[in-house]
Amino acid sequence: MSSALRIAQGKFGRVALLDMNRPLVRHAHPHCHVLLKVEGADTQFSVRDELVPLTNESAVLVNAWEPHAYAHDPRRPPTIILALYIEPRWLAEFRPNWTASGRPGFFTQATGAITPRIRALADDMARAMITEPAAQTLHETFLSDLMIAVIERFTPWRETAVSLRNLQKGPSVDRRIRTVAAQIDADPGAIRQIDDLIAATHVSRAQFFRLFEASLGVSPRVYLNAARLERAVLAVSDSEAHLSTISDSLGFSVPAHFSRFFHDHAGSSPSGFRAVTQKPL
Repeated sequence: MSSALRIAQGKFGRVALLDMNRPLVRHAHPHCHVLLKVEGADTQFSVRDELVPLTNESAVLVNAWEPHAYAHDPRRPPTIILALYIEPRWLAEFRPNWTASGRPGFFTQATGAITPRIRALADDMARAMITEPAAQTLHETFLSDLMIAVIERFTPWRETAVSLRNLQKGPSVDRRIRTVAAQIDADPGAIRQIDDLIAATHVSRAQFFRLFEASLGVSPRVYLNAARLERAVLAVSDSEAHLSTISDSLGFSVPAHFSRFFHDHAGSSPSGFRAVTQKPL
């Protein structure tokens, strides 16, 4: 069964070192998401509905809110993956226009050949997470260098200007969908079914789904699950609340359903995730 070996958290977002031997369902994150193989078999992810390789020589690059899935081949041995979930606001501290990492199109390709420097930095960070789990300053130093190398390698960041005109060119969010998204973000556990959200918009079911995807780039279910996962990650890692309490607060009828949801989206059981999470300073 897939498990988390170490989890590092901070203002940068989070970094997970995952030992993966089972698929992850189609999902999305509000982060700039980079996946690097550390050890084990070559593998692949589904991004933009295409299979892309994750090998010693190639990374998987996922834009914020871009649906993707881990397409594990059960005939292959497990793979240790360094999964980076990076906050655009943290990246903007390096260069203001890197705030674009929170919008579609930051990575123009879903995969690319890594440099020897990226390979070495990924290996160094993974090793430090295992051998020095409390060395948070060291982890963030490695992560800073790694993300700078990744962005300079895989994005046309020099061509990305920070301006009101560029922000205006972003996808237009329908007012009704903005209200629904805010409702989900405020309390994802209170949303028992998508139909409850549709009723508040006074549009047909088909129109609601079209508007939602056109506005936010993902389906309502994927958006809701992403909000649930982020709330679950915070609750599991930053509190001592019983897992059954967290499960109930997020709208799961029984804890087993919550555990399966967490594993299918985060690559680890919630108890395993909690056990290896290094609390931020």
